[in-house]
Amino acid sequence: MMKDDDDVEVQGEVEGQLIPEKSSTGVAKKRGTTAKKLKARDPAKRTLRRKKTESSTEKLIKYSALFLLVAQMVGLVLLMRYSRLSHSDGEPMYLASTAVFIMEVMKLVICCMVIAYQSSGSLLSELNAHVIGAPMELLKLSVPSFLYCIQNNLLYLALTNLDAATYQVCYQLKILTTAVFSAILLQRKFSAKKWAALVLLTIGVSVVQVSGSTSESNKEESQQRFVGLIAVLCAACTSGFSGVYFERILKGSQTSLWIRNVQMGLPSVLVAFLTIYVKDAALVAKQGFFGGYSPIVWTVVTVQAVGGLIVAVVVKYADNVLKVFATSFSIVVSCILSAIFFDFHASAGFLVGASFVIVATVLYSQPEKKKRRKPVLPTTVKK
Repeated sequence: MMKDDDDVEVQGEVEGQLIPEKSSTGVAKKRGTTAKKLKARDPAKRTLRRKKTESSTEKLIKYSALFLLVAQMVGLVLLMRYSRLSHSDGEPMYLASTAVFIMEVMKLVICCMVIAYQSSGSLLSELNAHVIGAPMELLKLSVPSFLYCIQNNLLYLALTNLDAATYQVCYQLKILTTAVFSAILLQRKFSAKKWAALVLLTIGVSVVQVSGSTSESNKEESQQRFVGLIAVLCAACTSGFSGVYFERILKGSQTSLWIRNVQMGLPSVLVAFLTIYVKDAALVAKQGFFGGYSPIVWTVVTVQAVGGLIVAVVVKYADNVLKVFATSFSIVVSCILSAIFFDFHASAGFLVGASFVIVATVLYSQPEKKKRRKPVLPTTVKK
């Protein structure tokens, strides 16, 4: 008796599996073949398999984003602090104003390179359309550019006079300043829970400021700490205002991130250059533009320029929970590394205040639960 074509196909497909004995009609084998084909073509299982692949990719992106965020928050602060302490006696300290200028130039060059790559070499046409042909955009963006330049100079001043851990905790005041300016400029409403979180944040930072570090022992260190705290407070205010202002003028804009960075970078370079000769003209003439620069200083400038752009790209892949975790984790890591490398000894008050700041950050970033309105249904009266 000759074999059906279906019988031959079944033997090839189910080889190595237990199947019913072949009947004369081949019904059992046909059923096995049909079941296996349906299983292979099941769209639900294929979708599930695709979701598993996507979820693993998303996890990789999220954990990479977390690593980059923490590395930027912790690494830059520790490197800046080290660069301000590591210069040898008799050698000049590098000027923060020149470091900010070089950083702004680096950012501008990197952004132009990315635009040239994305536009297939038509960099000049892009700049002509969005920079030269949009003077009002440059004028509007000159305000946050000026504030960011001042903020970067203040951060160098703060880390010259404060340890990295105290700086990390106190700089979280930018959450408070951002909320206040959002309420004023954007008429944004905040719930009672968010305001409570902001009050807790203020209390935590105040406790940290009062407690200080047990390593402080003389009046000079106390004065340096006061200068550093004032610098952090001013930096938090400029950060909050410039961020809210930037959000307000960019609502509904379709311009790419890199074009925006170029539009902000041009005024920033100009402001940073003027700052050098308004603030440090005599020191530049004495020690030179690159006086005091070492490999660690160049590392700080490069990390600040490249790291800021990388984080700007990474943030869109990081959800709110991830950003809050990165902020809280960076505070803890900064405290640990400061204790190891910079002889930082946290007092009990510092630990309490830092804990308040971390809890406040988490509370403030929790999404609000939207109250569902109960539908108004017509009532019927039974007779």
